Amino acid sequence: MALRLYNSLTRQDEEFKPVTDGRVHIYVCGPTVYADAHVGHGKTYVNFDVVVRYFRYKGYQVRHVENITDVGHLLDSGEDRILKGAARERVEPMELVERFTRRFFEDMDRLNVTRPDISPRASGHIPEQIELIKKLIARGYAYEVDGNVYFDVPKYEQYGKLSGRRIEETEAGTRVEVEGDKRHPADFALWKKATAEHIMKWNSPWGWGYPGWHVECSAMSTKYLGQPFDIHCGGMENKFPHHEDEIAQSEAAEGVPFCTYWLHNGMLFIRGEEMHKSLGNFVTLRQAYELYDPMTIRLFILTAHYRSRLDMTDEALDGAEKGRQRIWGAVRSIRQRLSQAPEGEASAEVVELVAKARAAFEEAMDNDFNTPGALGTLYDLTRDANTLLASGKALTTGDLAALDQAYRQLGGDVLGIIPDALEDEGRADLSAKLADLLVETRSKLRGAKQWAMADYVRDQLTELGIQVQDSPDGSSWRYLER
Repeated sequence: MALRLYNSLTRQDEEFKPVTDGRVHIYVCGPTVYADAHVGHGKTYVNFDVVVRYFRYKGYQVRHVENITDVGHLLDSGEDRILKGAARERVEPMELVERFTRRFFEDMDRLNVTRPDISPRASGHIPEQIELIKKLIARGYAYEVDGNVYFDVPKYEQYGKLSGRRIEETEAGTRVEVEGDKRHPADFALWKKATAEHIMKWNSPWGWGYPGWHVECSAMSTKYLGQPFDIHCGGMENKFPHHEDEIAQSEAAEGVPFCTYWLHNGMLFIRGEEMHKSLGNFVTLRQAYELYDPMTIRLFILTAHYRSRLDMTDEALDGAEKGRQRIWGAVRSIRQRLSQAPEGEASAEVVELVAKARAAFEEAMDNDFNTPGALGTLYDLTRDANTLLASGKALTTGDLAALDQAYRQLGGDVLGIIPDALEDEGRADLSAKLADLLVETRSKLRGAKQWAMADYVRDQLTELGIQVQDSPDGSSWRYLER
C-alpha cells in the first residue's frame, strides 16, 4: 500500500510523491521561545516527530528543519512576544531566548521527540529575509512606506487558496491594528520600522527595523529545503494568516510552488475547552511531567489522529498510563526471557505473528499517519505476545529476538514510546533476579512438600505483579499486565 496523506492545500487524500526520489524535505513551524512549552506544543511536535520517524522507517532520507522564532512574532496588540517576555522576566531579549530555547529542547527530549536536522533562528537569517523582501519589491508584489514594507495582497491572485478565504472576506487587522500606510487592509508586513527605543532591530535598505513573522519561515525553509520542498507542517491555528502569507510571498518571489503538501495539526482541549494561554487554562509540559511519565504523555497524544482534536482529561491520561505499562510489561518479559532462552531460530508461529503485526501497523500508518490504528496494532501484538509467553512453550532466542525487534521498530523507532533502554530497566534487572530467587525458593518448598508456604510465596508474587507458571520442565514467571 502506498503512503497517502491528507493535503490541507488541496483538501483531499493524496498519494505521497517526493520532489526527489528517495528524499523527503520537511519543514515544521517551530516555537516562539518566550515561555515554557505547554502540552499543546507537545501534541504538535510529537505528531510531526512520528511523521519524520515513519518516513525514515520506510527508507527515505529525511531533512527535517524546524525553526526557532526569536523575533517578529507579534501579539494582537502589536507587541513582539519576545520583547514582552523579556520585560516580564526583566532580562535581555536574547537572554530570554537562550533560556527558553534550552528549556524547549529539554522538554522535547523528555518526550522522546527527535531533534531536527537544522534548527535555524529567525534572528540569524536576517540577510536572507532582506533579500526575499528586495525580490518581492522588484517583482511588484511589495511596497515600502516610510521604512515599513508590506506585501501587496491583491497583486497575488491566488491568495486564500490554503485557507479558503477571499480577500473580500478577510477582516482588517486580523493580528494587529491596521496601519494607515497600507494600500489594502489585507496587506501584511514584511519589514517593520523600528522606533528608537526598540531593542531588537537591524539595518536594511529601508532603515533600521525588524522582519515580520511570516517572512521568516519562508526565508528559512527555502534556504535549507529548496523550493518547492515536500511537506510543511504546523498547527491548524496558523493556517491563516501565517501559512497563507508564507505561500503568497514565497510563490510571488520565485514563480514556482512553495511546497507540495501541507499537514495541519488539530488543537488540544482541556476537559472540553480549547487550550489557550490567553484563557489561562494551559498546562506546561513541566507541570505535566510532575504527574505523568513523559512516555505516558506521548502515548496519550498518539491516541488521537494528528488532524483530530485531543481532549486532555485525567481519565484519558490514566488510560494512557495503563496502556504504557501493558506494553512495557510485555517488553520487559520478552527481554528477561531472552537472556535465559535456548538458542534457536524463530518459529513459523512467531514469524507469522510478527509479520501480521507489521503489516497491520504499516497499513495504519500509510493511511495518513493513523497513530490510533498503529497503537491498536501494538496492543494486539502485546496480547498475542503475552499469550505466547504464558503458553509454556519453549521459546528460543530467535522467537524472543523477533518479538523484541518488532517492539523496537514499531513502538520505538516509529511511535517513540519504547526507548531502547526502559528508564527502570536497571531496577527491572534487579527485580528479575529477585523474582528468580523467590521462584526457585518456592520450587524448593514444593519439593519439601511445604505447600502452604509455597502457595504463600506464589500469592505474594502475584500481588507484586508477577505470575508464576508451573510446567513439567519447572517453574517460570512473567510480569502481569497492569
